[in-house]
Amino acid sequence: MYRFDFLGKAKFFSSLSLLLVLASIAVLATVGFRAGVEFTGGTQLVVVLSEKVPAEKIRSFLGQYSPEGMNLAAAAVIQGTEIEGNPAFLITLPLNVEEHGKLLERIEEGIKEEFPLKGEISRTSVGKQISGELIRRTWQAILVAIFGMLVYISWRFRLSYAVGAVTALIHDVLIALGICAVTGVEMSLPVIAALLTIVGYSLNDTIVIFDRVRENLKLMKGTPLFDIVNRSINQSLTRTINTSLTTLIPVAILLALGGPVLRGFAMVMLVGVIVGTYSTIFVASPLFYLWNTRLVRAKGRAR
Repeated sequence: MYRFDFLGKAKFFSSLSLLLVLASIAVLATVGFRAGVEFTGGTQLVVVLSEKVPAEKIRSFLGQYSPEGMNLAAAAVIQGTEIEGNPAFLITLPLNVEEHGKLLERIEEGIKEEFPLKGEISRTSVGKQISGELIRRTWQAILVAIFGMLVYISWRFRLSYAVGAVTALIHDVLIALGICAVTGVEMSLPVIAALLTIVGYSLNDTIVIFDRVRENLKLMKGTPLFDIVNRSINQSLTRTINTSLTTLIPVAILLALGGPVLRGFAMVMLVGVIVGTYSTIFVASPLFYLWNTRLVRAKGRAR
């Protein structure tokens, strides 16, 4: 017999998942996520200081360099952080190098004169055309990945397996995006890489359980599907927990020590590993079971 009745608790956890997904959609629709300079176009300056400076002082300083029709002090996103133990700021400006190259040089020179720096100012600039292309290609990559997985799992297993797996993927990505919006994680290329990694991680976990279900369907002929799915989850549970824990440990260390550049990536990975493990058990497997039981009932009525 199986140890834990996962499918017996599926109704509660399915309701919880639906609530989390709806909450994520609501947050994304109202708050939205903070897009990085790669997607908005503009410039990000990394300024490392030798002593602490109030963020408002930097904001006030930037107001002196406002181009015509823009209040740069209000438009700038200033994020305080630490780099190698020194106070630092990530300053994102809606100024791209094609139109505002000379102004950016003046701002950098002004920062060097006004504030106590430790090292050089690091600058990253992305033009409007490049940012638009990145947005288009990002959505293409995510949609193609999900569609490709749907086709492959349908061919390698069956459509019922694919529906459960892909629904779990969408569930994981939406919740991760919602948490990004709530916590203010900047949507950057490393974060997109983390989202695509979540897709692969969640799918890997799901396939392990589904492969065990397929084996047990052959070995346990005549056993109710409810018991087969429950037994398969329990048989894969130790592997699932061990895989998740060994992934979570380096991700947690990366989140704590990785610095501002990798913090968004690590946060999304942390959420994704937890939610991906949960969805494999409480989203993908119950959907597979529900799909197959409904299919059997429909065939029974047809006869």
